[in-house]
Amino acid sequence: MTENIEVGSVLTGKVTGIQAYGAFVALDENNQGLVHISEITHGYVKDINEYLKVGDEVKVKVLSVDKNAGKIGLSIRATEEAPAAAPESKPAPKSRKRQAAAIQAETEPGFNTLRDKLQEWIEQSSQNNDLIKK
Repeated sequence: MTENIEVGSVLTGKVTGIQAYGAFVALDENNQGLVHISEITHGYVKDINEYLKVGDEVKVKVLSVDKNAGKIGLSIRATEEAPAAAPESKPAPKSRKRQAAAIQAETEPGFNTLRDKLQEWIEQSSQNNDLIKK
């Protein structure tokens, strides 16, 4: 049944069912495939019902065909152009809480990288050795 469906081809189908994990799309009378929730659109999809409903005609790209199991993996996202990346911008300003934590981290002893603390530890060690010798 899946002999005429090739990986990479772009087809039009009709949504026949929606589950939490994806949407089933009928490609013809004999073939149906699954569009996984991650392949609905670019970006995060919390609820498929916000994007598709039963009866919608959709353009899909065939991602995989398992002839033995009769399963066809589809993608709507692959037929759409990816959104342009956001231009680089300044980092968002820190909240007051985060600013206070950053200041506290700089002024109070706490976690520092080894490189920052190494010289301090060497000095402390030599001072302790001097006390032990006395």
